[in-house]
Amino acid sequence: MSKKRCEWALHDELMRNYHDTEWGVPQHDDTILFEFLVLEGMQAGLSWNTILRKRDNFRQAFDNFDYSKISKYSEERIENLLQNKRIIRNKLKIKSVITNAKSFLAIQDEYGTFDAYIWSFVDYKPILNSWTSLNQLPSNTELSEKISRDLKKKGFKFIGTTIVYAFMQAVGLVNDHTTYCFRYEEIKQTY
Repeated sequence: MSKKRCEWALHDELMRNYHDTEWGVPQHDDTILFEFLVLEGMQAGLSWNTILRKRDNFRQAFDNFDYSKISKYSEERIENLLQNKRIIRNKLKIKSVITNAKSFLAIQDEYGTFDAYIWSFVDYKPILNSWTSLNQLPSNTELSEKISRDLKKKGFKFIGTTIVYAFMQAVGLVNDHTTYCFRYEEIKQTY
């Protein structure tokens, strides 16, 4: 008997694997959190499938999402990234990765870790939603708006409320698997 999944993951093996192993799993590693901030920002205006297909290319291009290294990228490095046909070559998005790396480091200085900062918005426990249909899932919430505003105040770019909500879903700040999806209960058991 096949497992029931969120419908968005049914038609593509890459999306199915991402859904089954990563999406919604609470993440606390700062490098992984930064990776998802970058990927969600890169996705703006594109499909998540496109970003997943380029994920390894992003890892290579951005030093495995080492935000310390990225924060020091030169104009020459930016130009090289703009020539890299294996990633999204949007100058504003690429520059935002560097700006966000600097802001990410500033948050670490203030809070000890980005993890401590971002999880404080949910009192260090994932929000458990109970959606019975995909069309119930919001694209943003009051909380994603609050986090977006705070990140912008801290200097982040390409970090609107919809991007923040997608980030929250990806790193498990919210469990937005539908209640009939096998991952809903599996993830719920982890907290």
